[in-house]
Amino acid sequence: MQNIDWSKLPFGYFQTDYNVRCYYRNGKWGEIEVSSSPHINIHMAATCLHYGQEAFEGMKAYLGKDGKIRIFRWEENAKRMQRSADGILMARVPEELFHTMVSKAVKLNEHFVPPHGHGAALYIRPLLIGTGIQVGVNPAKEYLFMVFVGPVGPYFKEGFNPVKMQIVRDVDRAAPLGTGHIKVGGNYAGSLFASERAKAEGYASVIFLEAKEKKFIDEAGPANFFAIKGKTYVTPKSPSILPSITNMSLMQIAADMGMTVERRPLAVEELEGFEEAGACGTAAIISPIGTIVDRDSGKTYTFGDPSAAGPVSTRLFKKLQAIQYGDEPDPHGWVSFVE
Repeated sequence: MQNIDWSKLPFGYFQTDYNVRCYYRNGKWGEIEVSSSPHINIHMAATCLHYGQEAFEGMKAYLGKDGKIRIFRWEENAKRMQRSADGILMARVPEELFHTMVSKAVKLNEHFVPPHGHGAALYIRPLLIGTGIQVGVNPAKEYLFMVFVGPVGPYFKEGFNPVKMQIVRDVDRAAPLGTGHIKVGGNYAGSLFASERAKAEGYASVIFLEAKEKKFIDEAGPANFFAIKGKTYVTPKSPSILPSITNMSLMQIAADMGMTVERRPLAVEELEGFEEAGACGTAAIISPIGTIVDRDSGKTYTFGDPSAAGPVSTRLFKKLQAIQYGDEPDPHGWVSFVE
């Protein structure tokens, strides 16, 4: 195996030894297959290529000080993938199959799990695609579920340091009654233009507003948004937001810490009153936001010291990571082990 500088890993694709696959044909899932090839062979008329029948998940495995590999809240990822499949009429992946394949992919590549103490993890990408042939707009009759993994570092190059984000109004990530609430590729394709433009203009990512009124915050690019005011944790509620498992976990931890948790529509104007803000998701865990600039008006919102993560965000981040790595107790049973 090649020498890896675990402390300098980017967040990106990393070739490992094996991936696992399973096909849905004739109304049922087949046998699990192990492959060493990073390529898949699909028909040019597959529905994933033409009609967007594609869903994915993002998860992480962590190596504890005790040498045990932990996977964080896989059941929630399995349930979310089922909701995504239902949303665009794909075959559901049974939870047991999901868990077996995720665990197998991690176990087969366990020497790629970063050592404890480097702030890195093994990223897990479950992927479900329509492989059946359709030229008319119809759901496929055949599907491929696969899982590949690779070691990753921080999602944003800034790591756990505040980033600048940009509010955009000329691009919608998702429609109110569309697919924003499920994890399908089309949502991300729709966000690319605004995200890449923001990066070119000096921002880490964008803040999307809900499409109907353009008054309320929806998502922070590829992550959920949250803000802190005193002892209150506030995160937006909207039918077009993808429910983040990380955000769900942070809300529980905040409540455990004695904070009030509010999940509600969050107006842009409210940003002025917050002491901290952040983006949260599997990839970033928490990325503190130091500054938000409204691209249309130029209005700037600053949270605390824009050069340092706020105290509440820091406490939440450390607590969640400590649970994920096994450094602190797991009171809610979020962690499972790869045997």
